[in-house]
Amino acid sequence: MGIIQGSYATDINDQGQVVGYVATATGRIAFLWTSAAGMTALPSLGGMSWNVASGINARGQVVGSSEIGTVVVGPGEIRTVVHAFIWTAAAGMTDLGTLGGTTSSAEDINYGGRVVGSARTTADKLHAFVWTAGGGMTDLGTLGGTRSRAHGVNGTGEVVGESETASGESHAFLWTPQGGMTDLGTLGGEFSRALDMNDLGQIAGWGESASGPHACVWAVGGATTDLGTLGGASSFASGINEAGQVVGRSRTASGELHAFLWTAAGGMADLGTLGGTLSDASAINELGQVVGTSTTAAGERRAFLWTASGGMIDLGMLSGSKSATRGIDSPE
Repeated sequence: MGIIQGSYATDINDQGQVVGYVATATGRIAFLWTSAAGMTALPSLGGMSWNVASGINARGQVVGSSEIGTVVVGPGEIRTVVHAFIWTAAAGMTDLGTLGGTTSSAEDINYGGRVVGSARTTADKLHAFVWTAGGGMTDLGTLGGTRSRAHGVNGTGEVVGESETASGESHAFLWTPQGGMTDLGTLGGEFSRALDMNDLGQIAGWGESASGPHACVWAVGGATTDLGTLGGASSFASGINEAGQVVGRSRTASGELHAFLWTAAGGMADLGTLGGTLSDASAINELGQVVGTSTTAAGERRAFLWTASGGMIDLGMLSGSKSATRGIDSPE
């Protein structure tokens, strides 16, 4: 399927800086958005047409994935080579390399500059990694299967993601420098995924339950909380802040997919849309500001910033790019 054109917000730091990417007919362009300057394009590793920003920390360091070329992996089979990067205003783009294979992607970065993501090994298996400026890229292994992916890292260096188990299921994991990788289990089904973790040990993600996939919060050493839905059959959590506020997406009673904000006191609240039928929240900062993507009344997909006082605002597009007006796929 082709790229769905539009703008996508993936993360926000406590200074209100937003990162993401704009999808065009010819590729993807990473961006940094600020209230003062609006949306600015970030450079790519090799001047190629595929570049995505996935995370930003409070120091303004940005991580993501950038195309650097192609490689022949078999008769008639060509793979696009994408490498994880870290970008700073002072140093520009730095290629983080791989675990010996052809590709890598970075998902998150903490204040100390610790980067997590996934990369191909020399055996061409996708494994979760941690990268530091002093130690380079370290393979975090798996839960007994052949693949794993890291999605989030907190301030103390604890990592969350999902991994294949020895039985072939995909389970959420917590990795710590002291204890390695631990299986977080599911909500009763076969699959789960952990996307983000705060410094209090609360982990946001989703697990398969008897009624379908539900957003949940794992408490390290404690209970797993099912966050429910907005009235539909499914929900997925993607971000959590230090106050325990959780964001993600959920089916409504009418079947639409909407961004939500969950709190322990108030439960799950619908954040609405930019006038269309679909929205998805990807991250929340310590001020309670939420970013994600929504369709507009015209059917365009646009990055948004939501605040309790101002609601949902459209972050627009990069100058010269153009959003499509065709339908939108569910991110499920």
